[in-house]
Amino acid sequence: MTSKPFALLIGTALCSASLLAAAQGQPQQLTPQQRYERQIAYCNSGKLPDPARNACVRDAGLALDRADGPPRDVPTTSEDGRATIISPAGLPPPNSGSDGVTSKDGRATIVLPADQK
Repeated sequence: MTSKPFALLIGTALCSASLLAAAQGQPQQLTPQQRYERQIAYCNSGKLPDPARNACVRDAGLALDRADGPPRDVPTTSEDGRATIISPAGLPPPNSGSDGVTSKDGRATIVLPADQK
């Protein structure tokens, strides 16, 4: 007979605790940037081995990129006007025309290596 009042007391306490939690309000929705920062903090917490940490950081960045939507492609005409370059918004257009040298016979364009520019 003693167990019924004890069970009632435990049930009442659990119900009160859940009502109190509900009265405090729902957790606010996190912005994509806040979710990214939270995941990066977890990745860097030291709980993951190196390969898993690196994958965690990549996944956080990919999730942030997906939340912003697909990159907006911007068509840009090359410096010499011979090509249309499609690149994500915010990136400078690639350098074109100035890195090439025409061969002596005029039949080829030679692109200089990056370290010789």
